[in-house]
Amino acid sequence: MADPARARKLAVRIRQIVSAAIEMQIKDPRLGMVTVTDARVTSDLREATVFYTVYGDATQVEDSAKALSSATGVLRSTVGKQTGIKFVPTLSFVADHVPDTARELDEALERVRHADAELARIRAGATYAGDADPYRRPPEDDDHDTGEDRSDGETADDVVDEPIQRRSVS
Repeated sequence: MADPARARKLAVRIRQIVSAAIEMQIKDPRLGMVTVTDARVTSDLREATVFYTVYGDATQVEDSAKALSSATGVLRSTVGKQTGIKFVPTLSFVADHVPDTARELDEALERVRHADAELARIRAGATYAGDADPYRRPPEDDDHDTGEDRSDGETADDVVDEPIQRRSVS
């Protein structure tokens, strides 16, 4: 089994070589604004997947995919010459949808920020529908919790310490 570190290094090198070759060597008019975003190589170093994005609409993406497909042989040959490895991996090109997904998430987050700002604006002048303090409280009784003398001579602590008498139900 091959070294995973070697596969990662080869993937980085393939990404660099393919990116430069697309820019300098490939003269296909169908090829649009292509950016190589990533490359992955299998652990046996036999297959490489190159991820790319295309700036433009759906027809430009489709045309660029066809151009990359037709240039695969030239690109593989270039990778073989520049890496000097015995077995040059086969190249397959896959359109990378991560930037599109990231853009959609950014747009969704921006919509949520606007909705939060609108809610904060509406909430700024709002008042409670009921009382300001909706919880029931016992009437204020100064000597209830303080343990001071009560009118019958007992303190609040004495009352708490009295045993509870239970009645039997017949």
